[in-house]
Amino acid sequence: MGNISWEIIFIYLIAINVFTLLVYGFDKAAAGTDVRRVRERTLLGLALFGGSVGAILAMRMFRHKTRKSSFLAWFFGILVVQAILVGFLLKAFL
Repeated sequence: MGNISWEIIFIYLIAINVFTLLVYGFDKAAAGTDVRRVRERTLLGLALFGGSVGAILAMRMFRHKTRKSSFLAWFFGILVVQAILVGFLLKAFL
């Protein structure tokens, strides 16, 4: 994969997923309070840029965004695109 190290990719994925989990947790804690919420597009963007595992964990741990069908539709669309991309990359580089 050229000059990109697998270790750097792994560290990035760990970091983005931990960050995503924390942001989803913050948003859940902010729900029902006067604290400003995190935009849904930000939550989806975190998943899109590699934080989908953290988002899934947060959704299960905090029961957050599990009933909002429009959010879930976008989220599962992101998961499908990521699965296709991972399949393509595995086929191309392994």
